Amino acid sequence: MSRGQTAASFVRRWLGGILVLGCWLGWTPVLAEDNQNRTWRTLDELSAEELARFDFSTDTPRHADIPYLPAEAYPFKPPYTPEEVGYRIMEFPHMPRWNCVQIEDTGTLTPTGYLFVQQIIALVHYRDPEGLMGQILAEPGEVYSRWLTQDIAPPENYGNQMLFSTFRTDQHLTKKADLFGYSLSMRRVRRFPQPRRQEKFPNAPMAYDDFLGRDAWEFAWRIVGTDVLYKTARFPKTRQSITLQSEDGTFQDVPASAIQLMGDDYPFYTEDNGVKCYLVEAIAKADWLPDYYAPRILFWADQHYFYPLRTEIYGKNGEPVMIEERVAKLMNPGLKERGYHNLITLWWDPQQDFYSYGIHDAMQLRDWSQEDKDVFFNPDFMRRTWFPAPLKTQAGISLPEEFFLRPQLHRGKFPTERSLVLPAYLEERIQAQEDAGYIVFTGETSGTE
Repeated sequence: MSRGQTAASFVRRWLGGILVLGCWLGWTPVLAEDNQNRTWRTLDELSAEELARFDFSTDTPRHADIPYLPAEAYPFKPPYTPEEVGYRIMEFPHMPRWNCVQIEDTGTLTPTGYLFVQQIIALVHYRDPEGLMGQILAEPGEVYSRWLTQDIAPPENYGNQMLFSTFRTDQHLTKKADLFGYSLSMRRVRRFPQPRRQEKFPNAPMAYDDFLGRDAWEFAWRIVGTDVLYKTARFPKTRQSITLQSEDGTFQDVPASAIQLMGDDYPFYTEDNGVKCYLVEAIAKADWLPDYYAPRILFWADQHYFYPLRTEIYGKNGEPVMIEERVAKLMNPGLKERGYHNLITLWWDPQQDFYSYGIHDAMQLRDWSQEDKDVFFNPDFMRRTWFPAPLKTQAGISLPEEFFLRPQLHRGKFPTERSLVLPAYLEERIQAQEDAGYIVFTGETSGTE
């Protein structure tokens, strides 16, 4: 064996030892194949022109009356501070920020493979002005939105209703929501205790904060780098289309290949149909959110409108506790770039393998009259079991094998910022899924219940 061959053999053994040690320690190495088509760049790799879009000053002017807000008027102008980027991301919670009705087809796949699906009509009312400005301008403790949800499926849930009232918060007035429920079987309205932010919805992976949205002033913000996303919601090979309601009320089968990350109206796709994103970090402020269940969050927000297409939430020990992915669509053109809304949302708990989807269909903008507001968004209205907006959808799924694939992990991206260590049984399931092209369950499940 030549000296060159001996050296090469030594290097291979040395690298192999490093990889084994890294895996044993829970570190995921960046393999060569992860970077063959590298789409991500850290902040120190950006050009001067790219960096010029941001203001990294630490002493930016503050609002004259509310010191925890930036002085510049929302929605801001470049150069943006990382904090201002956080406010732009805040524009896009799960529910739309405008007056409307829509139907949500939602489903959950449990860690043991049981599928539960629902269809819910939602009536949404926001104080003026619509959009995030309505929340910012509200006084702390004031209600800025109300949502009435009415179950239409499955049959045993038909007529059950919920009324959310959401509040403007600050450091002292921390109440985020009032919640009333109506059960058709019990024929009574019940007021529930204020939802705890970290509590998960019944039999679902998402917490109330994942649904209600988070307030930017409760976090410290940092720009991490840039990336390009090409795919979020991945359809299984067993279901390669989705049925959606078109603007004229008819239903259309849309091929999965025709669904774009930001819809057909987005003008900034790359030549290969990707969406350029900023990776943005949010760290919970200890004096605002002490002992918060999600102290660190990463957002992939598109570079033009700051719409969050992917969100990774990390727990107190640095473990990933939630991955949310979205497909967006311009649903309120009157609000321009702030009129984007999630057509498809996926929530995945990568510790327990709880997985949910939500599809917003049949969006209709509404100009609620004062009488509408007084009647519909009132707990007493739920007793009547009226459906003022009888929407229908055919977007849902009926079999576990038709569920969206678990989110891609993108382990090679930003390896110093992300650590995606998963239980061994789940790694086995993910590999089996990728081999089969649809959701499968294999390996141990005893640790997931």
